[in-house]
Amino acid sequence: MGWIDLEGAVNVRDLGGLPTADGGATVAGRLLRSENLQELSPADVSRLVDEIGVTTVVDLRTTAEVELEGPGPLDAVPGVRHAYHPVLPELGSRTDAVAEALLLQKRERDKSRFPDDIMCGHYLGYLEERPSEVTGALRSIATSRGAAIVHCAAGKDRTGVIVALALTAADVEPEAIVADYMATADRLDAIIERLRRSRTYAEDISSRPVQAHLPRAETMKAFLEQLHVRYGGLPAWLARNGFTDDELSLLRAKLRQA
Repeated sequence: MGWIDLEGAVNVRDLGGLPTADGGATVAGRLLRSENLQELSPADVSRLVDEIGVTTVVDLRTTAEVELEGPGPLDAVPGVRHAYHPVLPELGSRTDAVAEALLLQKRERDKSRFPDDIMCGHYLGYLEERPSEVTGALRSIATSRGAAIVHCAAGKDRTGVIVALALTAADVEPEAIVADYMATADRLDAIIERLRRSRTYAEDISSRPVQAHLPRAETMKAFLEQLHVRYGGLPAWLARNGFTDDELSLLRAKLRQA
C-alpha cells in the first residue's frame, strides 16, 4: 500500500500502482484517500500540497459534521479547491428524537436492501439515496487539476465506496480494490484514537467495540458484485445518473495516464 505517513492523519495512502485488467496500473499522485484532515500539521500541508500536488479536497462528510469540526488546515491554502459531497442523508437541525428515528429507518432500509450484509446495504444506499453526491464526488476527482484527496471521518466507509467506484471506473482489478479497502484495518487503532479526541465523533466511536469498526473483505466484494447484479455495471449506473461517457473517459484518464 502507498501509505503516506503524516503527523496529523494516520489513514492516508496514494492509490497509484494498482493493477488494471489490461495489465496496466494506476498512476501515483492522482488520487489519495484519508480520514478526517482536521489535525494536519504545517509540515503535513506542505507534504500534500507542495510535494504531492494536492489541488482538490473531496469531502464526503455531512454539513453537520463540517460545521461541528470547523475549518481544517487545508481550508486556508490558496489554490486548493474544496468539493463537498455528503453521501449520507442530511438530518439538518432536527431534534434528537426525530434524528434518531430517521437513523433507525435508514438502518432498516440498509438491512432490507441487502439482508446478507447490512454494511453492503448501507453502501448501496449511497448510490440509491444520494446519487447526485456520488457522481459529484467522482466528477470532482476527474476534474482536479492535480491530485485529489478523498476523505470522510475514519476514511473507511464513505471514502472506501467513492474510491472503489473511481478505481472500478479505471478498470482496477477487483482484488486490488478489496485489498485497498481492507488496508484501513492496519491503522484502525490509531484512527479510533484520533476520533476519540473529537467531540463530533467520540460518542459514536466509543459506543461500539473496536472490532465493530473493522472493514470486512466480504462487504466490499458484495458491493462490487452488486454493481453488476443491480445496475448492469458501473458505467450503466453512471449513465442513468447523469455522468456522461466523456466524464467517465476523463476519470479513467485521470487515474491511468502518465
